[in-house]
This record gives sequence, structure tokens and C-alpha cells, in this order.
Amino acid sequence: MKTLKAAILGAGFIGRAHLEAVRRLGFVEVVAIAQSSEARAKELAKQLHVPRAYGDYRDVLRDPDIDVIHNCTPNHLHYAINKAVLEHGKHLLSEKPLTMTSAEARDLWQTAKGKRLVAGVNFNYRQFPLVQQMRAMVRSGELGDVRIVRGEYLQDWLLYETDYNWRLEPQYGGSTRALGDIGSHLIDLAQYVSGKRIAEVFADMATVVPVRLKPRSGRLTFETGGADDAEPVKVDTEDYSSVLVRFDDGTRGVFTVSQVSPGCKNGLALYLDGSKAACGWEQEQPARLWIGRRDRANETLMRDPSLVGREVASFVHYPGGHEEGWADALKNMMLNFYRAVADGADAPPDSVASLEEGYRVMLVLDAVVRSAKEGRWVKVGEDVA
Repeated sequence: MKTLKAAILGAGFIGRAHLEAVRRLGFVEVVAIAQSSEARAKELAKQLHVPRAYGDYRDVLRDPDIDVIHNCTPNHLHYAINKAVLEHGKHLLSEKPLTMTSAEARDLWQTAKGKRLVAGVNFNYRQFPLVQQMRAMVRSGELGDVRIVRGEYLQDWLLYETDYNWRLEPQYGGSTRALGDIGSHLIDLAQYVSGKRIAEVFADMATVVPVRLKPRSGRLTFETGGADDAEPVKVDTEDYSSVLVRFDDGTRGVFTVSQVSPGCKNGLALYLDGSKAACGWEQEQPARLWIGRRDRANETLMRDPSLVGREVASFVHYPGGHEEGWADALKNMMLNFYRAVADGADAPPDSVASLEEGYRVMLVLDAVVRSAKEGRWVKVGEDVA
């Protein structure tokens, strides 16, 4: 198999996670890093043992050796960079959200059409083995008719007024923050696992910490802060959201998203209530799948290659009891994405979110924001061309 060559744009927390996951594949080499300045790029390239460093992402796109671009830059840069990547004929794996607006996301989806490129969005929670098991149970009818979809994504890294990050600022993170940042994962996961599309929403959003202390020097994501050398700033983006949802077949659901819930570090959870059985998965306990029954004892299915369905086996790489977690799910993402690139596919595989799916998530976010402002049910795609 040909060794594929990749470049990572933005080597912060998520960019470094991409780098590590790609290196585990064995048939892909990360040959370049791009940052906002050449000096910083060279510093990180040396630190991370990457041979090439660029201070301008456009120089990366002109490099004929590079096959794949990982866009791990801040949200406000996604659209312009993703568009340029596609126009230069490079395969693209973009961090979420795909863009700042649904119009931009739709443009990227349309731009990618007709190009023999694998272009996807990193909704990596699809790649956990027991998430795949849930999806298989829906498809096989083991749960019966799925009637209710319940989900939450809770964190606490922005609990204090001294917690600050560029994601808090709409010009960099977008008009919705908690929902756009982590809620987008929950929206994608709910639709992917259930096989249903969200059609209508009723939302409540709140900025729980309306004034925060912004440090005069930059701070990394998840890095705690202090009051020294900081200035108070007003915050407009939401810390918390609750959303009632209706799916296209009439199924109901409810989502809660928060970045100010003490003790919750990365509390993504999804539950499906069916006419025969229910199931639930929590990201902080990824090796356990709860299965609920009415007429017999509930079950806990452990992540074990001998216990999961046949279609799930490729997502499990170690024997039962040898736990696989977040980094392993991200590696599954890279493996499935790069296999498609190596095979010459013109679209990502089913387990990798496409640009169209990234666009559909943006439409849901649009509807949530509008619903919260207007206090009513809003159809997804309402008044959106």
C-alpha cells in the first residue's frame, strides 16, 4: 500500500490528537504542520518530529507531495481553508463545526460534488465500538420501534468566571457555543445511531456566566485560569441549552448541553427507548452498553470482540478487558477515512460524517438558535435556501 502523506493545520489540543491517531495507522506519514506564524510552526514541528513547517496554509496546499489536509484550526477559519483545500484537489478531514454558517457548509458540500475526493467532518464519537453496536441494534430491530431519543453532553471546563477561551467569542467560535462546540457531536450521534433526521426543535439557551475574566495572554482549551492579569468581558454565547426535538418520522427526543456542570469532564451520553427494549451509552464509560428490558433483567454488554455484532468487529482491536477509549475511537476515524483515500473512493465511508451531514448538523443548529430567540418550534431548514 502506498504511504499517504498528510498535513495538519493547527497543532493545538485536537491537532495533536489527530497527529497521534494518524501515526498509529502505519501507512500514513504526517509530513507538515502549519501555524499562524512560521516561527511557531517550526517550533511545533521540531517538538512533534514533523519534517516541514509552514506559516501560511496556502503553501501547504501548493505542496504536491501532500495527499490529505487535516483542518484543526479555530472555527472561524474552517470555511475559507476547507474551500481552498477542495479547490486544490486535496482530501479533507475538517474539525467540527464544518463552518460558521449553514450557507457556508452547503457551499462546501456543493464544491466537493463531482470531485474524486474523500471529504469528511471529524464527528469521532461514531467510531466507538458500542456506538456501532447501538446502531446495529436499531437496524436489526432488536429495540423495536425507536420512540424516544435522549441525550446529553455535559462538561465543566467553563464553570468559573476565570475560565476563558476563544470559543467564547462569536467572531471566532460562532453564534452558538456550547451547542456548536459539543452539542454538534450529540446532534450528529443521535441522527447517525437512530437513522432518523431531526426535523423540528424547541430550544432554551442561557449564558450562565455573563461576565468572565479574559486573560491578556492566550490560553489553551481546557487550561484553567486565574484572575491575575485579566480583564472582565461580557459573554453573549450560551453556557447551557435544553432542546426538545422531533424527528422526521415523529419520534420525540430531548437533549441537554452544558459546559458549566461540575464534575462532568466529557459527559456525552445517548439513550434510545424502543418498543421492545432500550439501550444507552456513556462516553466516560465507553466499554459498557446498557440494555433495558421490561419483562426480564436489564443487561450490560461489555466491549468484547466475541460479544458484539459481526458488523461491529472491525471497530474493536483488542480482547475484552483491554479497554479502548477516546484516542482509539479517533484512530478508528483515521483508519476508516484513510482506507477510503487509499482505495480511491470519491466519498467517505458510512462511519465518517460527510460534508452533507456536516451541513445538515449546521441546519439543526440554525433552528435551535432561532427557536431560543423566538420561543417557538422551528422547522430545520426553515427560511434557509
